[in-house]
Amino acid sequence: MSKTNFDRYLEEQMQDPDFAERFKQAGEAWDVALQIAALREKAGLSQRDLARKLRTSQQQISRLESPSYEGHSLSMLRRVAKVLSAKVRVVLEPEEATQGSRLAESPVPYRVKRSQAKS
Repeated sequence: MSKTNFDRYLEEQMQDPDFAERFKQAGEAWDVALQIAALREKAGLSQRDLARKLRTSQQQISRLESPSYEGHSLSMLRRVAKVLSAKVRVVLEPEEATQGSRLAESPVPYRVKRSQAKS
């Protein structure tokens, strides 16, 4: 398949590290929004129904399901998950090591051997 104008534009924009980071974060927010909406629909609940169960507003549920919303709190995600019979899993992964972040020296050993004093 040939690349579209958008594909070429996105490729160019992804060369900018700031843009690439914002693009990645937007994708993460999109994933959270889609998961909440899918679980809610699978449970047969409307946004209003879910809001009632969580004792919050339908507008708050709409925000949680919005791909542009980045204010998700763990406590709210846990509440949503509990009502939807799901679990929250957060994974923090180390970034890939880059040339500039490598140490030139050997790491210090965890335990330093101590010589015992003669009695």
